Amino acid sequence: MKALVYHGPGQKAWEEKPKPELIEATDAVVKILKTTICGTDLHIMKGDLPDVTDGRIIGHEGVGIVEETGAAVSNFTRGDHVIISCITSCGKCEYCKKGMYSHCEKGGWILGNLIDGTQAEYVRIPYADNSLYHIPEGADEEALVMLSDILPTGFECGVLNGKVQPGDTVAIVGAGPIGMAALLTAQFFSPAELIVIDVDDNRLAVAKTFGATHTINSGNEDAVKKIMELTQGKGVDTAIEAVGVSATFELCESIVAAGGHLANIGVHGKSVTLHMETLWSRNITITTRLVDTITTPMLFKVVQSKKIEPKKLITHHFALEDIVSAYDTFGNAAKEKALKVILTA
Repeated sequence: MKALVYHGPGQKAWEEKPKPELIEATDAVVKILKTTICGTDLHIMKGDLPDVTDGRIIGHEGVGIVEETGAAVSNFTRGDHVIISCITSCGKCEYCKKGMYSHCEKGGWILGNLIDGTQAEYVRIPYADNSLYHIPEGADEEALVMLSDILPTGFECGVLNGKVQPGDTVAIVGAGPIGMAALLTAQFFSPAELIVIDVDDNRLAVAKTFGATHTINSGNEDAVKKIMELTQGKGVDTAIEAVGVSATFELCESIVAAGGHLANIGVHGKSVTLHMETLWSRNITITTRLVDTITTPMLFKVVQSKKIEPKKLITHHFALEDIVSAYDTFGNAAKEKALKVILTA
């Protein structure tokens, strides 16, 4: 089969790899129909995740058709259309029993990280019964790709960890796909104000169409000053970091109100400064999290009912074999006006 293979920072290739085979009785092999590129994949390409080794097939999102199942798989059979979860869960370990699937002792975020992932024609899915979701006939598969990762990630790591409540003022720093997912799902809790901060005017304009009440281009204006003007000097109840660099995390530290929450979503490849000299007395809660995908079934129902329409995040389409060009587009998002790209096999 063909797959997108990582060969170290800045190096990737669409090349021939062996088709995956069943290893454990709980495995399934899935033929990829549609996949996408995540901001985390860009972090991998920059070398921010050293556990990803030369030769790894990356990618952790997608939908497909079950090709083969192990003897212990009971929920899926050959020919089933499925969503692939970015998180693999055995369902039996101590962490899985806590609902913390991201830290599954035999799984977690391993796809496209510690084992070969979804940016390929086929992928092996460990613990298939707990790591795949059925797609009903007639469902929009492009929209459902967003349930692999970005929707549950934005919701769980940003909105739920950020304790968004009715009437709150929320700032989302970063208007990429994850920030947009937080923007869409924060509206479940009816915050009074949703402020989106980015340096890309196109993404900020899109954020307005998705429900942002205010947008701030931090490249053109003092974001902290603007936030304080909007909040009568108090700051925001919840600041969601959705980029993964020091500057955006420190911006969140500067704008969170006393008693507020700073919810980190971004993948950080370098250290950030925690300004305890200003935060120590302010009753601030800072949270980190890797998505557990415990909300995926609920979000699936919301997407199916069209209460939210994540398909609107898709800006570009490519054939799977053109994935190197898709990376160039996604990696130059401001120039290309890109959010999510869909790759179709």
